[in-house]
Amino acid sequence: MTKTIIPKKLTSKSHIRVIALSRSRKLLSDSIIQSAIQNLQEVGYTISFGKNIDEADEFMSSSIKSRIEDLHEAFANPNVDGILTVIGGYNSNQLLKYIDYDLIKNNPKILCGFSDITAVANAITTKTGMITYSGPHFSSWAMKKGFEYSKNMFFQCCHNTTSFELLPSSDWSDDPWYLDQENRVMMENDGHWIINEGYAMGKTTGGHLRCLNALQGTEFMPDLHDSILLCEEDAEINPELFDRQIQSITHLPNFNQIKGILVGKFQKIPK
Repeated sequence: MTKTIIPKKLTSKSHIRVIALSRSRKLLSDSIIQSAIQNLQEVGYTISFGKNIDEADEFMSSSIKSRIEDLHEAFANPNVDGILTVIGGYNSNQLLKYIDYDLIKNNPKILCGFSDITAVANAITTKTGMITYSGPHFSSWAMKKGFEYSKNMFFQCCHNTTSFELLPSSDWSDDPWYLDQENRVMMENDGHWIINEGYAMGKTTGGHLRCLNALQGTEFMPDLHDSILLCEEDAEINPELFDRQIQSITHLPNFNQIKGILVGKFQKIPK
């Protein structure tokens, strides 16, 4: 069994490296980039960027070589304390067999992102034992409204060493926030919907469900033993297709060792 490695927590003086493991920073507008930088700097962070972060091909991504180079440099650089991904996408699983997992294991650092980053994050945890974080991208920090809850949870996870209670946010949104930051539609959150009441303990595992399921049958699939499975999805999927993804998990040999399942809200607005 791989020994669990918990990266050093961040402080308000930490140096954060931003890299593109999926889509390029070129996808973001200048205003989003500057807002994200400003909000991160207001915390006290020093911000730097991978040298290939703006490289963009026909998929608004970059070559495997460029993305791997930025990932390895971020972990190898002793001045970098934590790593944020630019945004999600579709192809971070291209990187998995090219990652130097020993380099990461010997230089553990907080890596935070969500959506397509699920593939890389779970592969790193599986191969090295290092805890990775499902949380805000660099681009998320540009959000003017509705980000306080995510920001608070980021600090709870990535700064603090004490336990905390994960409560529902007071409101939520389902709008393309980056198009018009001043006119957002915020909806009241009616809390958790409990399907099967009970008590369980386990390690959180998962993320974007389709990205996680794409790891099945590979050496990068995480061990679901004693896990609390986190399931994130987006408007590209409907309830029927989501059920297909869940059924795939239930057919795994160790499904009965999962202690609990947490499912994120379904989006209301189709893409």
